[in-house]
Amino acid sequence: MAMEIGEDEWKVCCGSSEFAKQMEMSGPLTSEEAIWTARDTWFNLVNVTDWLEAFSAHPQIGNTPSPSINSDFARRSVSEQSTAFATTSASALQELADWNVRYKQKFGFIFIICASGRTHAEMLQELKERYENRPIVELENAAMEQMKITELRIAKLYADKARVVSETDSSSSPISTKPQDRLRIIGGHLNVAAKAKSTKRSRPPITTHVLDVSRGAPAAGVEVHLEVWSGTTGPSFGHGGGGVWSSVGTSATDQDGRSGPLMDLVEALNPGTYRISFNTAKYCPGCFFPYVSIVFQVTESQKWEHFHVPLLLSPFSFTTYRGS
Repeated sequence: MAMEIGEDEWKVCCGSSEFAKQMEMSGPLTSEEAIWTARDTWFNLVNVTDWLEAFSAHPQIGNTPSPSINSDFARRSVSEQSTAFATTSASALQELADWNVRYKQKFGFIFIICASGRTHAEMLQELKERYENRPIVELENAAMEQMKITELRIAKLYADKARVVSETDSSSSPISTKPQDRLRIIGGHLNVAAKAKSTKRSRPPITTHVLDVSRGAPAAGVEVHLEVWSGTTGPSFGHGGGGVWSSVGTSATDQDGRSGPLMDLVEALNPGTYRISFNTAKYCPGCFFPYVSIVFQVTESQKWEHFHVPLLLSPFSFTTYRGS
């Protein structure tokens, strides 16, 4: 069911004022539509300043919130951390606090991690590992963790609102116990679940961006090709596997390092093996890599998901990961 969500409620989900405004302007959304719209808004419509505003709204992991932090947002953060720190010793919390200070001094923002289901030890270990990252890589990591937190809060927001509606309806009308009515209700839930999978995407299912980590800035004007493997068997290491790569689409990165559409805005992505190639030599003459190709697989169970495959490039190294 589509619901009207106010700007204040969206801000409790994320912490960014611009994100909240954009989400409210998107109009009534179902819970599934809200998740897709939130991802598109967070990664494509708001800027780094908005990311930092959201980061700063969180209390430091393991700490109680300061009075200056939005109270509703802070209470939600503390609640999400409560399980992880319920039995943590004072010395362990102090170690975490010390590492938080080191992290903020290096990156300029607090350590962001989705605490749900994580233990104190797991979060401390991840903090130490992420501390070794380059600042631009860690900014991406923090943004992805923030999106995980936002998605959990959106799901809870919709669940709470649905519960209120359900309680209101049940108070004014009796609950049917007839077998045919129970079957009708169950069938309705199944139809809702089926429709959720057909929710229209807000962007193509495969996207990418390029960051020039040697400059700490987006890489504009990088030519990008997307291909899919056509053959009876998939490509494998050392030989082709009896097939060919077929072009899906070509584009180039904009001033924010984001590629234009590489494929049509389809609902279900065809399962298979895909390859994104970047013309790095043209962007960076003399670069050690004349081009970079990233090969990845999409399974039948993943065809409804989004695949963001970025390239973090320097003249003598590159890295990638699956983003949101």
